[in-house]
Amino acid sequence: MGMSAEDKHAASPRGEEWPEAEKAEKLARGAALKWASGVFYRPEKLEGLGQYRNRETQRNRSIQSRLKSTVQSYLEGVNAGLEQLRLAAQEVQSVCQDLGAARWALLDGADRFQGLQQMRALMAEHVQLASVVQVLPQLFSVHEVFSHTLQLLREQHLLEAHAELMMMEHLRDDILSQLHLRGLSSAQATVLSYFGGLQELNESLAKQLWDIVGSSLRLVREDPVLFVTAVRIIEREEKIDDTLLLEATFLPPGRPKGWRQKFYHVLQDTITGAHFHADCMDPEGPGLARHLAALQKDIVSELRVVKDLMVQCVPAHYNILSVCTATYHQALTSHLQDILREDLDKQALFLLLEWTLRVYHSSEMMGHPDLHPEVDVSALGPLMSPELVDQTERKYVVKVKASVLEWMQRTLEVEFKEWFREEEPETDHQGFFQSALPVIVMQMLNENIQVASLITDSLQQKIYNMALEELEAFLGRLREALMRCGKEHQKDRTIPKYYVSYLLAMLNNNLALSSSISSLHPNMAHREVPASLRAALDRMQKKACQLLLEELLLDLQPLCLQLPSRKWLSGTQLVSSMCEVIDKYAKDFSRVRKPVFTLLLTESEFLVASQYLRALMQKKMVCKSKEERGQLCDRLLQDATQLRELFCGLGLDRSQQSLEAVFALRELICLKDPTLLSLEVLGFVTKYPDVRLRGACHQPLGVLQREDRQWAERGARLMALAGLPAGTAPSRSPAPSCSPAPSRFPAALVPSALQRHGTARGCCGWEVGRH
Repeated sequence: MGMSAEDKHAASPRGEEWPEAEKAEKLARGAALKWASGVFYRPEKLEGLGQYRNRETQRNRSIQSRLKSTVQSYLEGVNAGLEQLRLAAQEVQSVCQDLGAARWALLDGADRFQGLQQMRALMAEHVQLASVVQVLPQLFSVHEVFSHTLQLLREQHLLEAHAELMMMEHLRDDILSQLHLRGLSSAQATVLSYFGGLQELNESLAKQLWDIVGSSLRLVREDPVLFVTAVRIIEREEKIDDTLLLEATFLPPGRPKGWRQKFYHVLQDTITGAHFHADCMDPEGPGLARHLAALQKDIVSELRVVKDLMVQCVPAHYNILSVCTATYHQALTSHLQDILREDLDKQALFLLLEWTLRVYHSSEMMGHPDLHPEVDVSALGPLMSPELVDQTERKYVVKVKASVLEWMQRTLEVEFKEWFREEEPETDHQGFFQSALPVIVMQMLNENIQVASLITDSLQQKIYNMALEELEAFLGRLREALMRCGKEHQKDRTIPKYYVSYLLAMLNNNLALSSSISSLHPNMAHREVPASLRAALDRMQKKACQLLLEELLLDLQPLCLQLPSRKWLSGTQLVSSMCEVIDKYAKDFSRVRKPVFTLLLTESEFLVASQYLRALMQKKMVCKSKEERGQLCDRLLQDATQLRELFCGLGLDRSQQSLEAVFALRELICLKDPTLLSLEVLGFVTKYPDVRLRGACHQPLGVLQREDRQWAERGARLMALAGLPAGTAPSRSPAPSCSPAPSRFPAALVPSALQRHGTARGCCGWEVGRH
């Protein structure tokens, strides 16, 4: 299987010349050796060696034959290509020779072409003259056509008139275009002067067109032919404008006309001028209501005409329904702004807000079933901007506030006059005094709040806040009226005749107002009464209670002046008379509802106790013997018991009474051991600091401080009342074991309401011990 020396020698030059062939041969030999070693690795396989050799020889011959045929086909293609290249080179050479001959021929004829230039100019002039001759009949008939066109316009044959007008314009524009192209601008003025009648015809035609467009809503209902004719003429002109603008070489005078845009402007001006003039309208409530109702009716009617009829008379790209809807919307926006510049009353402002925010979008107007869904104003924005709505609402609130103030003032004047009537106030089904004042006031405020709820929640909230402010101010004025009435009564207690009854009625009215305020709130879940309004109600109640207790005091003072006296010690008539006066007022107080009734009883009991003690402490009365002191103790016990039973019978619990101070004073006076008296006096003064005593005191006050003098004065006055010498006055600092136990009442002469406020002045204005 090896290679001979000759074969190696023969293969070496070829390998040097074709290294790729040598590499391929080596690879083939290696593969063959690998194959042979795999096939003939056993001795018995060598018997088929001859068969393998013959088969491989045949295959090599087949491959060589295919290679030879392939190479032969390639060689034949190369020969054909070379032949074609030779023929192409011969043809190119022939063409170059022909082109050279043509060039020389053209150079020889160039001189001859110079003589044709004059002929070319004459030919152009001939063409121009031929064109002029061709249009001469039309030029000569221009004025006749003008007259005929004008006659057609007068007879409203608009399509025929417009056709002749377009013909004349086309003739003029052609002439002007030719002059423009040849640079003969100076001749254009002559042409324009000759065709000057076109301007008049255009203006006459345009005037008729815009009159037709201005009457379009009427014409499409009666005879739409004229309106359709106008639209057709406008569309013709728009096409001419578009064509000239696309060419952009020469624009004749008056182009582009833009009649379609003018159509929209005229239609919009017609709609605006027909309905939206604020100067021809009464801005007051009834006049404005009629105006808005007419606008609503006309707009719906005209939009129905546009939707059902006009849409069919114009091309679809006009969007005539959308244009008309937007025109009405914008015109209404401007119109409402003009109206709002006037000084409108509250009714007019309410009508505008309701019409703008409710009616305009409702099924009665722009949401009408005949217009829906083609008409949609939701994309056009609101008729009134949020800022303008807020400004209008504030104006409305100001007007309502002025009206409410006026009505409340009238109500107060009527109420004030009723206080001086010769008959008692009205009573309800339970017998409580009352008047119509709370019903009138709350009904007035509630009606305004409910009316505002028909517009927006924000307006309702503004009216609610205004109502509370006005109610608070009204309570202040009512309190001042009570004070004026009280001053009149002080001058003459017979005027008013039923002074107490009307004060009680005002207390019931105050309760009615207090219980009704929460019903005004728009939100049922939040009904909290503002603190300032509660304070105004409290001030009103306190003033009425003060006037009532002043009246009670005036009746009690003559009786209290008789305390203390020998006559008082010997009988019970004085306190019985006081009980009669108290019982009389208590019966009157029973005509007021329970919370205030209880307060009046409490304040009355405090007033009686304080006046009783003040009367005892202001006058000098010294018990000269033990018997007189016992008689004084008995009288104090009987009086305090009688007064306490009276108030208990009236419904005032003992824990709410201040008469405990009288019992404490009586126990102090009844002491038999003089050594304990100083401590008891000190305990009494400490327990009831509002019992201020001023009288004879035998201590050297000049060396005492002011507060020490007050303590000494109190003790001395109590000891004088008990019949003890002044020298046993108590010191400021008693022994701790002798300090009195705290009372149920920190200051028995100060009611609970007074102590809650931390002052020595009761809720009705009483001061204890200021004499």
